[in-house]
Amino acid sequence: MRELTNEEWISELNLPSPQCDKAISLLRENLIRGLRYRFTDHNDVDEAAIEDIVQDTLVKILSKLDSFRGESHFTTWTFKIAVRTAYTELRKRQWQDVSLDAGVKTEKILGKLSGHVSDDPEKKVIQKQIIKALKKLISEDLTERQKNALVAIMFRQIPLEEVARRMGTSRNSLYKLMYDARKRLKQSMLKGGLTLQEILDAFD
Repeated sequence: MRELTNEEWISELNLPSPQCDKAISLLRENLIRGLRYRFTDHNDVDEAAIEDIVQDTLVKILSKLDSFRGESHFTTWTFKIAVRTAYTELRKRQWQDVSLDAGVKTEKILGKLSGHVSDDPEKKVIQKQIIKALKKLISEDLTERQKNALVAIMFRQIPLEEVARRMGTSRNSLYKLMYDARKRLKQSMLKGGLTLQEILDAFD
């Protein structure tokens, strides 16, 4: 079948349903084929996942046809959207069963940190001070949302975008939440007689 030009893609996809169905079907086939090839070595991307990704991608494409500037071929542009959608979905799946509840997890994380205390007497004192300050701050001084965000992002390394999505907030609001939590963390550390450099060097 002849490949459509950029103008033909835009024209046909802008037609009212069901006239545009043929173009959507063709685009869907192109995306499925491309994603199958791109994620051949990813065991967590099966046919069902590809179908879901393509469905989400088609919705995005149809909603932003006006933003296509024709600087590349239309199918190249749409495939980039599909790949971004796929990686976003994979990140969500990676963390979907991970709770943001900081409660018991905080003790486990700090317990592991305690297990890496240095044998050097001087450094050991600093490390224990830091752990003690962290425990006090996280358990007593932070709000529940600050606690969950701080533990999720700083200690468990869950992506900020995923934490924002799970907490039902925006990136900017989460940045502010983290800023306030880190500020309290720094203040608590400094009150304990620790300099910023000591904090940074403590567990290197």
